[in-house]
Amino acid sequence: MADGTLKVGTITTSSGSGNITIGSGVTLLSNTPAFQAHLSSDQSITDSTLTKVEFDTEAYDTDNCYDNSTNYRFTPNKAGKYYVYSSIRGDAQADSNLQSHSIQIYKNGSVVGKQVQNFQANYPRIINIPMTYVVDMNGSTDYLEIYYSLNDTSGNPIINGDASPAETFFGAYRLGAE
Repeated sequence: MADGTLKVGTITTSSGSGNITIGSGVTLLSNTPAFQAHLSSDQSITDSTLTKVEFDTEAYDTDNCYDNSTNYRFTPNKAGKYYVYSSIRGDAQADSNLQSHSIQIYKNGSVVGKQVQNFQANYPRIINIPMTYVVDMNGSTDYLEIYYSLNDTSGNPIINGDASPAETFFGAYRLGAE
């Protein structure tokens, strides 16, 4: 084969069965560690107060790097850049009461990404706020968490959680090769 691209549908040994051995020096792409978790039931929050979201149910966790029971944080065991995503469904629990809300990605206890929606005089009741961000992680001590705040004219907001389909979720995966 000349320099270029090799395109095949199936690779097998010369006898048509068995295992193929990948030689040393070959780079395989891997987007792990990776996880996704969601909030399984509603979480009560205090009006206009930044609160850590307790994503308690894992859809998957390839390397056991997400804590879904105590700290609700992702601590990857490999250094690299991570694509982080989350969506929070805030509920003012009454029509026309949601004034504003924000989602924030925290790395090691400090904000690294933030998104705010302000509804001025056209207040809704329920709305999702999505966010994506790329974060550099050291693979040993760095960790990520999601915080949320909702300003509600009634003062009684919640974060909507549900078993299926997930309305409020958080996930991340490593970008690039090993």
